[in-house]
Amino acid sequence: MALKAAGRTSLVDAVVEQLRAQLTDGAWAVGDRIPTEHELAEQLGVGRNTVREAVRVLVHAGLLESRQGNGTFVRSTADPAAVLRTVRAAGALDVLELRIALETEAARLAALRRDTHDLLRLRAALATLREEGDRDADADLAFHRAVVEATHNAAFTEVYQFFSAQVHESLVASLGDHEMPAIDLDAHEALVVAVEAGDPEAAGAAARELLREPLETVRAIVAAR
Repeated sequence: MALKAAGRTSLVDAVVEQLRAQLTDGAWAVGDRIPTEHELAEQLGVGRNTVREAVRVLVHAGLLESRQGNGTFVRSTADPAAVLRTVRAAGALDVLELRIALETEAARLAALRRDTHDLLRLRAALATLREEGDRDADADLAFHRAVVEATHNAAFTEVYQFFSAQVHESLVASLGDHEMPAIDLDAHEALVVAVEAGDPEAAGAAARELLREPLETVRAIVAAR
């Protein structure tokens, strides 16, 4: 494996990016042990401390795993940072379409799996949304997170947490834009009622209806621009 030598500026960042590229390009498979700090330092033409810091960044990102006494191993070759950058670069229409897909299924699963705690949390989130007003993005996001967490699906919850930062930015941008419709509180109420009733089809339909008007509005705005 030949790595390009890192430049003088931002050495740690440069090494991080080169190692990240090697991982995503498949230079090492999941479970492989990567070269030692000494070997990587020689290959990259940088100091061992620089390599050590770069590896720590990738461990924190979930791409590498450090095992004391055994070395550093590949944990994943799928770069979550790249996914997040793509999502953040997406427009409001892309985000809404993805939200509909995620939140419709989340509502269906929540109706099947919710417990008493989930129902109390949903009612509390809805009450806060009503109190804070129909243009409060924070309260709206808290409501939708409560729905997702009622799925009791750890993978679903983790993906939505990862995605929710962009959802929040999109909500802030759209709800602050007078071209966008206000939050439909009755539609949120209908979703809670369906989840409480344990009706997955009604819950999924309510989640889709909840985002129908914002989706139509964004489509019209994009078309006009």
